Amino acid sequence: MKDYDLDADEQDLFDAYEADELVAVSSFNKESTKAKAAAKATLNKTMNISIRLSQQDLYKLRAKAIEEGLPHQTYASSILHKAAAK
Repeated sequence: MKDYDLDADEQDLFDAYEADELVAVSSFNKESTKAKAAAKATLNKTMNISIRLSQQDLYKLRAKAIEEGLPHQTYASSILHKAAAK
């Protein structure tokens, strides 16, 4: 049973892998480092947003952030990240 859908490029790569047609890159470490840097740059882009919170919620958020030892904006971002990842 397959629980994912592949686009055409991914399917081509998968088929090549299954057919044992992939060849190792001679400068693997260099290419791996470049790929990791590109992925990190793509995934770590942030955007500024504005949200309206009640004063009470903001105070509670700041208090919990202090308990966690984090700045309140970082704490709020981590909560949103966890919710979005579900």
